[in-house]
Amino acid sequence: MRDGASAGTEVRVSDGLYVTGCEPGTGKSAVALGVFELLARRVGRLGVFRPVVTAADGADRVVDLLLPRSPEPRPPYEACLGVPYADVLADEDRAVSEVVDRYRALAARCDRVLVVGTDFTEAGAAGELALNARIAVNLGLPVLAVVSGHDRTAAGIRSAADVGVAAMRSAGCEVVAVVANRVDPREVAAAPATAAGGLPVWALPEAPVLTAPTVAEIAEACDGELLAGDAATLSRETSGVLVGAMTLPNLLDRLVGDVVVITPGDRADVLLGVLAAHLSGGLPAPAGVVLTGGIPPAPRVLELVETLPTGLPVVLTAQDTYATASTAAAVPGRITPEATRKVDTALALFEAHVDGADLLDRVAVSQPRVRTPLMFEYELLDRARSDRRRIVLPEGTDERVLRAAEKLLRRGVVDLTLLGAPEEVRAAAARAGVDVEGAELVDPFDPELRERNAVEYARRRAHKGVPMDQARDVVVDVSYAGTLMVALGTADGMVSGAAHTTAHTIRPALEVIRTVEGVPIVSSVFFMCLADRVLVYGDCAVNVHPTAEQLAAIAVSSGRTAAQFGVEPRVAMLSYSTGRSGSGADVDRVRAATDLVRQQAPDLSVEGPIQYDAAVDASVARAKLPGSAVAGRATVFVFPDLNTGNNTYKAVQRSAGAVAVGPVLQGLRRPVNDLSRGATVQDIVNTVAITAIQAQRQAPQQARP
Repeated sequence: MRDGASAGTEVRVSDGLYVTGCEPGTGKSAVALGVFELLARRVGRLGVFRPVVTAADGADRVVDLLLPRSPEPRPPYEACLGVPYADVLADEDRAVSEVVDRYRALAARCDRVLVVGTDFTEAGAAGELALNARIAVNLGLPVLAVVSGHDRTAAGIRSAADVGVAAMRSAGCEVVAVVANRVDPREVAAAPATAAGGLPVWALPEAPVLTAPTVAEIAEACDGELLAGDAATLSRETSGVLVGAMTLPNLLDRLVGDVVVITPGDRADVLLGVLAAHLSGGLPAPAGVVLTGGIPPAPRVLELVETLPTGLPVVLTAQDTYATASTAAAVPGRITPEATRKVDTALALFEAHVDGADLLDRVAVSQPRVRTPLMFEYELLDRARSDRRRIVLPEGTDERVLRAAEKLLRRGVVDLTLLGAPEEVRAAAARAGVDVEGAELVDPFDPELRERNAVEYARRRAHKGVPMDQARDVVVDVSYAGTLMVALGTADGMVSGAAHTTAHTIRPALEVIRTVEGVPIVSSVFFMCLADRVLVYGDCAVNVHPTAEQLAAIAVSSGRTAAQFGVEPRVAMLSYSTGRSGSGADVDRVRAATDLVRQQAPDLSVEGPIQYDAAVDASVARAKLPGSAVAGRATVFVFPDLNTGNNTYKAVQRSAGAVAVGPVLQGLRRPVNDLSRGATVQDIVNTVAITAIQAQRQAPQQARP
């Protein structure tokens, strides 16, 4: 491919991409993370490779970061590693040959491989750049060059890009684009759009959180041990250090968010005061406390610390206060798999400032033939982000909900409203080490909102004789408050259920929003993401024993939902019998439902009754239903009852390793979706994205007050 080639220019298909810095301090790990996620949208079997490993134990932090994000089945960890740096210094020719061999062995396992260059730790900048260029040429890979924008003007960035590109080209590399990372936000708009030869230059603004150390990194640097608090909060990023040597009132005046407070171990007043500040919700929340001098708190004090529900990590080190503060201030921050705020920030910056479609075109990555779970999840986020909607989350103090909210906000997927007393939501976020800045915080007990919701609820339930006093009591329930926001158009959809039952989530929607005209029931589907495709299962969560008419409605709704999310609907009406081979009340009910589907949705491809094996296996289909357009290739599976559907989806999820996304509710006039009470953070993120996509397809919302 010619340097500077654009979409439409003749390109050669490569089996990977080489990302390398052109100098020290570029922050290329953040760029590599963004590229990896971009490739994962189109590549089924995606590998990561580090040609030169610096760690003495053979581990590599870039592989640690990226490999867990690769879809299953992943290559073995060792297959992602090249050679130790010592081998390069001893015999570079032999080392490069070994790198090529190991890369080819990995490439044979993968559709694409992202190669991340060396870390500029052993040789001078020129020698390191030459080494990366030599490796890239021998691997036959195009190069994405990364330069530093830190402390550089727009002119300085252009010069660094031109120098880096020239050096790579002189070594025979194909450079496809340049990323200028860590650019002063004030210089991003002025940064050059192209480098020598017309190559695109994408400027990523500097984000302090990406270079901030975590509490765990500070503790490790100080040889500290966790004395109290939640070990999970050690991954929280810090904003700096504050030495607690003054009296508590003066210390609190100087407290800032996410700071690490360093104080002697016998200063119980400082320790307890900082913990109280963390609990208050009204003061900046620190990230942790480091006690110095090897002096643990007195037993009574430690007992009190352990009873406070802060989760704030308290670390003890044998170093004195000065040494600890000096060490902590010098700790560099790294992007690790546990540093979710850094990961989300890096991805958000990459998505906002890099033309991903252009980059994929330049490295000739075609549209995928398969659809992995990871691809499906990325597709959800991309579609939701393309036309942002406001989603209300009633469980605003639930830690999983808050963590999902932070991820969604940082990635710019949706706008969010969190329900709950604002001070309680902020306190819960502080305890979890979560930043939900940008979310709207709404208290259902706010007098004006409560009265407005009560009037609307009483109006909509007037046929049931609901008086205003009862309405005022009902609408402070978070599920009703969130549902009314959707009904009134102040939100586009609602997601709940992390801490509430399905009935608690659905009942308000049935009372206030109601079903689409012509759809008799609310039902649900799960998107079952298998290794290479996405199937739709319905109904596995709502209707216990649907009638033939209700089964038909579930089938039609499920087909429409499948199509909305890019799954071509071929509907299998499941039963214990296929075709005309069996009889009985249950199979007759499915047969009648199939006939109704054909009447109500003649454009929908449907088959039933049909057994599961005949629906998915082409050889069984040829024997049992030859000539069927659905048998052997079904994508939408309608189960005859809740018992069968719920057990089947869980069996497939656990036994086949499928990712189950849902339940997704269908049939309501406006989108409301339920979560399992065991939902993970990623489950919540996916469900919010699905809800936003549903809202994009529904009627425009009413004007907001």
